Amino acid sequence: MERLIDGYRRFRAGTWPAERTRYEALSKEGQRPIALVVACSDSRVDPQTIFGAAPGELFVIRNVAALVPPYQPDAGYHGTSAALEYGLRVLGISSIVVLGHAQCGGVKAMVEGAPAATDFVNAWMQIAKPALGVRTNSSSKGSLDLYEHEVVRLSLGNLMTFPWIQTAVAHGRIQLHGCRFDIRSGTLAILKENRFVTVGV
Repeated sequence: MERLIDGYRRFRAGTWPAERTRYEALSKEGQRPIALVVACSDSRVDPQTIFGAAPGELFVIRNVAALVPPYQPDAGYHGTSAALEYGLRVLGISSIVVLGHAQCGGVKAMVEGAPAATDFVNAWMQIAKPALGVRTNSSSKGSLDLYEHEVVRLSLGNLMTFPWIQTAVAHGRIQLHGCRFDIRSGTLAILKENRFVTVGV
């Protein structure tokens, strides 16, 4: 905890004075994020850092493997779906980004199993099981890369099972984007015409 407190003190000494006006405006006017980002909980993949975003610009949903579950309005607990609904139907966000990444532990658990995390991880990763239907003749590392790409595609497909997202996309009110961040190289690839294309710098 001391490391976090030290970080807070640095925030108060450096970031807060520089961003105070922004925070005060956000507290008075509320949030108006420019995008909703579904990202992995992985500590190495911070959407605000990757996209160089300021406070208030991103509405971020983080979970294992950046998964979007299919639309399922029942009595279960649906944290990701609830955040989607709030971001899109309450805040009116018009851009959704699914941000996958290299070396994803959730995808590796799905492919190889997660013996030390069986209470919830394995059941959660069942959402992504259809991605395993993609054939690969590559190495284990290459296979994981391929499945990481496929999980992004799968989450984008699951977004379209939400009727209010499907309708908004059809009417041009919401745009969906798929991205994958490579921790090893610091590069971002964006899904265009069903291919991941590295973003130039």
